[in-house]
Amino acid sequence: MMTMNHNAGPGLHAEAGTAAGLPVAPSRALWAPLGLADVTIDGGFWGDRQAVNATAMIPHVDHWLEKLRWTSNFDRAVDGTVAGDRAGREFSDSEIYKLLEGMAWEIGRTGDAALEARFAEIAARVEAAQEADGYLNTQFGREGQRPRYSDFEWGHELYCFGHLIQAGVARARTAGLDDAFVQMVIRAADHVCREFGADGRQDIPGHPEIETALVELFRVTGQQKYLDQATLFIDRRGHGHLGVIDFGQQYFQDNVPVRQATVFDGHAVRALYLAAGAADLAVETGDSALHEAVVGQTLTTLARRTYLTGGMGAHHEGESFGEDYELPPDRSYSETCAGIASVMLNHRLLMQTGDARHADAIERTLFNIVATSPAADGKGFYYTNVLQQRVEGLMPDPDEPSFRAAAAERPPFFAVSCCPTNLTRTFATLGAYIATHDGEGVQVHQYAPATIRASLASGDVTVRMTTSYPDAGRIEVTVAEAAPGPWTLTLRIPSWAVATSAGSGATLTTADGQTRQVAPGYVSTPGPVAPGASVVLDLPVAARWTYADPRIDAVRGQVAVERGPVVMALESVDLGADVATARVRTDAPPVDDGHTVQVPVTVVDQDDDGWPYGGYRPGQTQAQRLVSLIPYHSWAERGPSTMRIFIPEERA
Repeated sequence: MMTMNHNAGPGLHAEAGTAAGLPVAPSRALWAPLGLADVTIDGGFWGDRQAVNATAMIPHVDHWLEKLRWTSNFDRAVDGTVAGDRAGREFSDSEIYKLLEGMAWEIGRTGDAALEARFAEIAARVEAAQEADGYLNTQFGREGQRPRYSDFEWGHELYCFGHLIQAGVARARTAGLDDAFVQMVIRAADHVCREFGADGRQDIPGHPEIETALVELFRVTGQQKYLDQATLFIDRRGHGHLGVIDFGQQYFQDNVPVRQATVFDGHAVRALYLAAGAADLAVETGDSALHEAVVGQTLTTLARRTYLTGGMGAHHEGESFGEDYELPPDRSYSETCAGIASVMLNHRLLMQTGDARHADAIERTLFNIVATSPAADGKGFYYTNVLQQRVEGLMPDPDEPSFRAAAAERPPFFAVSCCPTNLTRTFATLGAYIATHDGEGVQVHQYAPATIRASLASGDVTVRMTTSYPDAGRIEVTVAEAAPGPWTLTLRIPSWAVATSAGSGATLTTADGQTRQVAPGYVSTPGPVAPGASVVLDLPVAARWTYADPRIDAVRGQVAVERGPVVMALESVDLGADVATARVRTDAPPVDDGHTVQVPVTVVDQDDDGWPYGGYRPGQTQAQRLVSLIPYHSWAERGPSTMRIFIPEERA
C-alpha cells in the first residue's frame, strides 16, 4: 500500500514550492521534501563538489556547448540558416536545457548575479527560436529539415521538451511563475498537450523524460492538463506504438505496459526516467497499483541488476540492463545518466515509502557513480563507469569531444554529452537529498556537514550536522533552534553498518548521554530542545571485504573492499603492475588506519605459452606485500592505469 501524509507540511503547493526551491514537490508524501532554502551543505565531501560545480563545471560545460555550436543552433534557427548548418546530434537542444536547469538551481542556491546574467542571455536565445504555436526544436520543422514529429523512435523531440520543462520548473521554483523563461516553457508544454492530448496524436516518445517533467509542471502551476498528459504518455507505453528495432521494443520500454513490468529492462536511462515519471504520476493520481509496480520493479532491479557501485546497465550494446545477475565488471556500462536517474527515482520512492533501501541506493550511487564521473577539477567526465579497466587506454584530446567509452582519463566532453550537463543539475540540488520532514520531526538520510531547517507542528527547528563522513563515521546533529514542543529526529543506519567479528556496529548517543547499539534501517529519538544539545551517530566505516552473490558469474572467486559507503579500487599506479596479475588474501580484515586502506596482494607473472587452456601453469609469484587501495571515485586521476574493484582471492 502507498502511505501518504496529506498534511506533510510546507513546500508542497505551487507557491510554497516556488519559494522553497524544491526539485521534487509531491502533493502527498510520508516524508515531505526539504529544498534548497531549507538545507545547505557546509563543506565536506559534497560541499567541495558543489563548489567545483559552481566555479568550474558549469562554466566548462557552457564553454563546450558554445565551442561545439550547439547553443548557437537557436541563433541559426532565428536567422534561417539552421537547416543547412545545424551542429550536434538530434538531441543536442536538451543539453542546453539541462545546463539551464543546473544554472537555475545554482542561482537559487547561491544568488550568483553573474550566473543569473548568463542564464538570462541563453534563455533569451532559446526563446527567440520558439515558434508561434509553442513548438521549439532546432532539428525539425523548418524548410530543409524533416517534418515535426516524423521520428518518434530516434528524433527525441518530446525528450527535449521534457528537459526544457524541467528547466522551466527549476526556474519557477527559484524565480517565480512570472519569469519570462517560465512563461515560454509553459507555452511549449501547452503545445505538447494540444498536439498529444486525448484527441490528438496517440504517439509516445522514444526516450522517456517528459513524463516526470509534466507532473512537476502540474505541481508548480496547478494545471490539470499537464498531469493528464503525463497520464496519457504512461498509459500508452508498452503497447507497441514504436517501431520494431534490432534491440527489441524493450529498448524503448514499449513491449510491456508499465503496470505489468516486474523489473527494469532495455535502455537503462530510458527505463529509469520512465519509472521516475510513473512514481510521480502515482502520487498525484493516488494510483496505488502503479506505485506498487514501480516499487517492485525498483527493488527487484536493485537486487539483481545493479553493480556494487550502484551503477545500472550491463550492456554497451543498447546501453541496457542485462539479465538477472549478468554484471560483468570489465564490460559494465553503468552510464552516469543512469546513476543520476536511479538517484532521482529512489528519492521519490523514499519519500513515499520510508524504506531505507531507497536511501541506501541513493548513497551508494552518489558516492560511486555521481562522484566518480567528473574529474576533480570539474573539467572532465566519464560517460560510462567500468568496474575494471583492462588496458590503459588512449589519452583524450583536450580540444575535441571523445567517444563515450574509449578514454583512459576523463575526456573534457563527448559527441553525445548528456552526462556532463546532467551532473551540473545534480550537484546543484544535492541538498535536497539530505533530509525530509513531516509534521512531527526531521529525517536525515544522507550525511554531510549541513544546516537543516524545518517547520514542524511544534514550531521551527534548525539543526547543524557536523561530520567528516565518509572519511570518518561520526555524525553529530546539534540543535541551533529548537521547537517549543516535542519533535522527533530520525537517522538512517546504512545496511552495511552491522556488527561483525571485526568490530561493533552503529551506535547512537542521545542528548541525555545514553548510548545504544542501533540496527540498519531508521532509528528515531526525541529531538533535543536545548540549544547546543546534540545527538551523535557513530557508523563503523572501517574497510571490509565484500563478496558478490554467487550467481554473478563474472566475479565468482573474487572479492571487493568497501569502506563505509565508498567502494575501493586497486589501481596499477599503486600495484606497480597490471592489476590483472593481482591476487589478494582475506585471512584478516583490510588494513585501515583511518587514512589509507591496504590489502595483502601477491602478483603472479603468468607464463604465456600461446594456449590458455588445458595444461595451464601459474607463473612466478612475487612475495606478498601490502598494497594501497583508492576510493573508486578518485581513480584515473594520476595518469593512465589499469584498475579493478573485484580482485581474485588467493586461498591457502
